[in-house]
Amino acid sequence: MVLARKLIHIHIHVHQKLTYIKTHIIFTLLHLPRGAVSLDNCGLRQLVRNSYDILGLQTYYTSGPTETRAWTIPKGSSAPKAAGVIHQDFERGFIRAEAISYDDLVRTGSEAEAKKKGLVRSEGKDYIVQEGDVLLFRFNV
Repeated sequence: MVLARKLIHIHIHVHQKLTYIKTHIIFTLLHLPRGAVSLDNCGLRQLVRNSYDILGLQTYYTSGPTETRAWTIPKGSSAPKAAGVIHQDFERGFIRAEAISYDDLVRTGSEAEAKKKGLVRSEGKDYIVQEGDVLLFRFNV
């Protein structure tokens, strides 16, 4: 198997500073204009994205009133297999998944608003989970 080679430039020093020191202090220390360097362009996110891509992985989310979690699954996973990552009973008793794309959820601002706009879908056992889906699993064991 031949893997595509990708060169990723990572500003480790900048990432370390962004991680441990407040942003305004970093820009003062580095003599950089605000917005010149961020976690978006320091290379670490690109490293993670490319690593997931090379390994054939993707992320989906679950969200409730007190917690939002990201889950890693192989690309091409069905909804029941994705549910099984949370708990085996979720896969075994899978009924359906309520799904909304992350972008649609952010754009509408809430699950309730997304439902009003018809953006929440009810997906069955054959649904292939997409990168960035926000899922609520319905199951019965």
